[in-house]
Amino acid sequence: MLRRILFLLGLKLFLFGNLWADFQVFAPCSQTSTLWIVKAHTGDQKFELKVIDKVNLGFNGRVITKHPHKPLLYVISTRGEEGKVPGAVIFLNEDGSYKSHKGIHFKDDACFLSLDKEGKHLLGISYGSGRLNVYPLDSDGIPGDAISTINEGMNKAHCVLLPPDGKNLYIPYVKNNLALLQYSYDGDSGKISPLEPKNANPPEGTGPRHMAYHPTLPMVYFSNEQGVGLSVYHRQANGQLKVKQDINILPQGMSKIGLSASDLLITPDGKFLFAGLRGHKQNFDHISRYRVLEDGRAEFLGLTKAGKIPWGLTLSPDGKYLMVSATLGSSLNAYLILPGGNLQEVDSLVWDTGISDLITR
Repeated sequence: MLRRILFLLGLKLFLFGNLWADFQVFAPCSQTSTLWIVKAHTGDQKFELKVIDKVNLGFNGRVITKHPHKPLLYVISTRGEEGKVPGAVIFLNEDGSYKSHKGIHFKDDACFLSLDKEGKHLLGISYGSGRLNVYPLDSDGIPGDAISTINEGMNKAHCVLLPPDGKNLYIPYVKNNLALLQYSYDGDSGKISPLEPKNANPPEGTGPRHMAYHPTLPMVYFSNEQGVGLSVYHRQANGQLKVKQDINILPQGMSKIGLSASDLLITPDGKFLFAGLRGHKQNFDHISRYRVLEDGRAEFLGLTKAGKIPWGLTLSPDGKYLMVSATLGSSLNAYLILPGGNLQEVDSLVWDTGISDLITR
C-alpha cells in the first residue's frame, strides 16, 4: 500500500508539479499577416495557454524558426517574387516577449527554415520551386544574400535540416517528384556538394516530407506524406542513407486516399517520435506516436485524436510538452508527454485559421 501511495504521489508531481519553466509559443499567420505570441504557464498544478501579443508583421509570413543562441526568430512567406520574397527577423527580449522586428527579403520563398547549431547560416527550401538556399548570418544574426543555391529543376521539396554533426543535408521530395537527395555540407563556407549516388531512392508511395535526427544514433526519420506512416533510415559513415523501415500505421483495410502526414519531431532524449496525420476528407486527424528502440528503429504506439488538420508540431524547450497547430480547426493544442509515450491534452486555445508553423522558446 505504501509503495502505491508513493507511486501516485510521484505521478502527481510529474503531471502537475511546478517542475518546469513557463515558455512562449510563436506562430505566424499568413492570412492576417500577424505573429501570435502565446504564453504557456506550467505551474500551480495547472497548464494554461494565454495569448500575450499579436504583432502586425505587414506581410504574409507563414514559416518560422529560431536562432540557436540569440533571442531571434525568422519568418518567411511561402510565396513571392524571386529576390523579393518578404520575411522578417524578430527581436525578442530575454524573457521571450516581443521587442521589435526588421523586414528583410529572401531570394526564394520557403516551406521550411532551419539554422546550423553555430548560428552561422540560415537554410531555406522552397516547395514551389524546389530551390535550396543558404544565407550567411552576420554577428547580429541578420541574413545576407544567399551564398549557395541548389536548383534540381523539380518542385515539391519539403524540409531542410542539418544532422547533429552538421556534415550532410537531405532534401525530401513528395508526390510525383518522389526523391530523397543527399549532399555534403561545409558548415564554414555554406557550400553544398552532391553525394554519389545523389538519390537515396525512397520506397514508392512513401513521400518523405519532414524529418528528425536521433540525438546520438546515426538514424534519420521521415514522416511519409503519401504513405502516411514513418520511414527510418540509417545514416552511413559516408553520409549515404539506407532505408531500414517503412511503417504503416493505418488500420487494416483503411484507404490512404485523402490522408497525408505532416510534421515530425523527436524528443530530446531520443525516446519518442510524434507526427501529424491530416485527415482531410476522411476526417481522420491524429497524432501518430512511436517509441524509438535501442537500435534506432521505431515501434508504432498508436494514434491520439487531434484538431482538424494537425500541421505544425513543436516541443516545449524542456521536451515535456507537445504543441500542435490545427490549421483548419483554428486551434493551438498542448499535450503532456507521458512516461510511456502517450499524450494527454492539457489545454487549447482558439487562434487564426490557417496557422501551420510554430516554435517555442
